Amino acid sequence: MASTTIGFRIARLPHLWRSILDRRLAPLGLTQTRWVTLYHLWKLGEGNPQGDLARAIGVEAPSLVRTLGQLEEQGLVERRACDNDRRSKRIYLTPAAMPLLEKIDDVVLAARQEMLAGLSDSDLTQLEQWLALIESNGLAMQARDLEGPKN
Repeated sequence: MASTTIGFRIARLPHLWRSILDRRLAPLGLTQTRWVTLYHLWKLGEGNPQGDLARAIGVEAPSLVRTLGQLEEQGLVERRACDNDRRSKRIYLTPAAMPLLEKIDDVVLAARQEMLAGLSDSDLTQLEQWLALIESNGLAMQARDLEGPKN
């Protein structure tokens, strides 16, 4: 019986996590789309192509273009043409983004600490291993499904 709820819990956690962060980051005047984009860019490192950033966030590249335009208007990011492909854009944080990102990081770290309260370091290591195994199994299933039936 307990195994039937695992999938529901796994699916619910990202929504819960983002809801908590949205509420706590609202005073900074950022929508979820904007703070997620800024935070991923910061963690990935600057100068990534728009397509790589979109994949890391889990959105389609055209969806990201609008958000980047808004962040650019706010003076938080800038897009520069790639040296070897003028059609491709690389994304960079501006100096104005750094104080905001440090506030976002403080909120994220505090929320993470609260969410993981009651779990020891060894619990977290075990959880990470289990989640990695579940993800690996799912990716293998997905690959087999995409290959289609073998005749």
